[in-house]
Amino acid sequence: MVEEENIRVVRCGGSELNFRRAVFSADSKYIFCVSGDFVKVYSTVTEECVHILHGHRNLVTGIQLNPNNHLQLYSCSLDGTIKLWDYIDGILIKTFIVGCKLHALFTLAQAEDSVFVIVNKEKPDIFQLVSVKLPKSSSQEVEAKELSFVLDYINQSPKCIAFGNEGVYVAAVREFYLSVYFFKKKTTSRFTLSSSRNKKHAKNNFTCVACHPTEDCIASGHMDGKIRLWRNFYDDKKYTYTCLHWHHDMVMDLAFSVTGTSLLSGGRESVLVEWRDATEKNKEFLPRLGATIEHISVSPAGDLFCTSHSDNKIIIIHRNLEASAVIQGLVKDRSIFTGLMIDPRTKALVLNGKPGHLQFYSLQSDKQLYNLDIIQQEYINDYGLIQIELTKAAFGCFGNWLATVEQRQEKETELELQMKLWMYNKKTQGFILNTKINMPHEDCITALCFCNAEKSEQPTLVTASKDGYFKVWILTDDSDIYKKAVGWTCDFVGSYHKYQATNCCFSEDGSLLAVSFEEIVTIWDSVTWELKCTFCQRAGKIRHLCFGRLTCSKYLLGATENGILCCWNLLSCALEWNAKLNVRVMEPDPNSENIAAISQSSVGSDLFVFKPSEPRPLYIQKGISREKVQWGVFVPRDVPESFTSEAYQWLNRSQFYFLTKSQSLLTFSTKSPEEKLTPTSKQLLAEESLPTTPFYFILGKHRQQQDEKLNETLENELVQLPLTENIPAISELLHTPAHVLPSAAFLCSMFVNSLLLSKETKSAKEIPEDVDMEEEKESEDSDEENDFTEKVQDTSNTGLGEDIIHQLSKSE
Repeated sequence: MVEEENIRVVRCGGSELNFRRAVFSADSKYIFCVSGDFVKVYSTVTEECVHILHGHRNLVTGIQLNPNNHLQLYSCSLDGTIKLWDYIDGILIKTFIVGCKLHALFTLAQAEDSVFVIVNKEKPDIFQLVSVKLPKSSSQEVEAKELSFVLDYINQSPKCIAFGNEGVYVAAVREFYLSVYFFKKKTTSRFTLSSSRNKKHAKNNFTCVACHPTEDCIASGHMDGKIRLWRNFYDDKKYTYTCLHWHHDMVMDLAFSVTGTSLLSGGRESVLVEWRDATEKNKEFLPRLGATIEHISVSPAGDLFCTSHSDNKIIIIHRNLEASAVIQGLVKDRSIFTGLMIDPRTKALVLNGKPGHLQFYSLQSDKQLYNLDIIQQEYINDYGLIQIELTKAAFGCFGNWLATVEQRQEKETELELQMKLWMYNKKTQGFILNTKINMPHEDCITALCFCNAEKSEQPTLVTASKDGYFKVWILTDDSDIYKKAVGWTCDFVGSYHKYQATNCCFSEDGSLLAVSFEEIVTIWDSVTWELKCTFCQRAGKIRHLCFGRLTCSKYLLGATENGILCCWNLLSCALEWNAKLNVRVMEPDPNSENIAAISQSSVGSDLFVFKPSEPRPLYIQKGISREKVQWGVFVPRDVPESFTSEAYQWLNRSQFYFLTKSQSLLTFSTKSPEEKLTPTSKQLLAEESLPTTPFYFILGKHRQQQDEKLNETLENELVQLPLTENIPAISELLHTPAHVLPSAAFLCSMFVNSLLLSKETKSAKEIPEDVDMEEEKESEDSDEENDFTEKVQDTSNTGLGEDIIHQLSKSE
């Protein structure tokens, strides 16, 4: 049973991994990145998320390794706290309460008891760099109110602050100004670039800054794509700078290597540039990284780089500029046209991804599974170019078919429309294009849906369009002499007084089709395609339409643009009830009669869960999000929950996810993010953090489990058979790399014995004989086995009495 007060709206994933620079561990085994309110710890080798550090109550804005202990990590947040973590075990060590919003975090090895943060004072657009002294205390929470001013009037972005030459100075850039503060002298030097708009000095704005680790050299990036290397900045008059220029657009980030021999830069070209010895001629490139580079990080060991990209992706790169791993989060597209869908096969969340693609995203592991290229054209990154947009998508026939719609419209009279139908191929484990239909309608397609009834003999797809028609597409034999090819063809075209068709959906059993034509809802027989009845409330255009399910399958629901929610009874062909509700999202639960509706108000978004059979909501939660909710979807649970309260029973079989305008993915949950780690992640974490060997896993764990099983069997006459995958000897044998395993001859007997020993349906009288057999086989460990046998004898005699035959030890 789950307590009711634990149910809350949480970020379930999809947060920006590229919000701040990623940070490497000292040994380069892990990489840390900010993700909403959490800090995620990834393995640089396996790309798996091994820990989620959760404790902040607001957006995490900075992370840095503890310079005095490289096994610890600092993080700061807008909640006004700095937290110290043990990232190996995922444990919060200490919380320092600063009391004001913290926008970035920096650490210095020379400042042992202090960290540097960016705060804003009084006016919201004026930010300061201050030093925070972290007091030493044994308590879990400590107040850190001692702030020391360092620099004023700075940019809040951490890319505009950099410490150089082992902490001798700090450089800050904003607009056309470069400020350098020297800690020993406690003086500040300021340098200004021309802000005039002529061709020579166009776009001199500073965008980022980086400092040489051991020399007095500052690198700054600019809007016009230039990189300036500043030297002799101790003197306001004798300073010099040289220019490096390759980027055609603004420089997004800069980073020096650990030794300072090379400078890394990145921008909108999706190319990582390495400037060796800071010279124009000696540069190397890593191109085609897929999206704009927003951050660049270097590992403390110097063997790895990483780039954070605008498509919510982190690429880990070796020192020789070869990409080794990709950590892909939920891609934030310009707009989500397709809505949220669930792939029936993988249970993955499916929506618009990078341009022209559908992304399949695992909600359990918060990781992208793969991209499906729908448009299959090279994307040209040009702001003035009108792109082909993927506007609609739907799954049908339990994941066997996928329908997509793509369109491009430069002018009102120039519409390019294409519908594609993809068939799932079991051999390739992916979707293959089956049918391509050019201009399926004369105007934009507003909705499409498959008939997903279990008894449906022939796959059927319906499309609705602004041209006033809905079309029925069926799967038929294609013109192939072997009669093995299949394709989709139009079977029926329907309309209603030339009104625009706005929505369509099938009933649960597939017998009825509902199509909305502006303010009118029409019901059609799916066998004969005859118009059965119409509903008209004159309450505005129908925005959402769906049938009830299970016991409520006789109801049809419609939400209008004028803020009216209507429920019609299909048996009586009359209005059952209506309610004043401005519904923006309406989703039926596939596993129950419940329907979730999200309404929009001036304050925010509210959730209503109800059954069509009665207008009284089962559950209401106000203010689930301050911003507009665009899409929602129910995801069936693998393991049902056990809520007993009527208000929360709608969460038992399915989980409800919704996407906001800023593309934050939220859900109602009771589990902490740490509990959402997959078993694979936990196993990888155990293998990386515990100093054990495959021999220990096979011998040590197996022997320990054998003792426990034997004791349990002596206490209980019958014990349920365990699953074979729970035996360590088997699981570790399968998970251990082949090149480190002992010879097959050595493992064979161990493997067979593990299978025999796990069978525990024997009576208690047979157990001593098994022990004798083990004693004969393992005669080498005689002393240990003698103690073990005596222990078994004592336990057997006390537990079962004289019925057990007395056995002789080896010495006897």
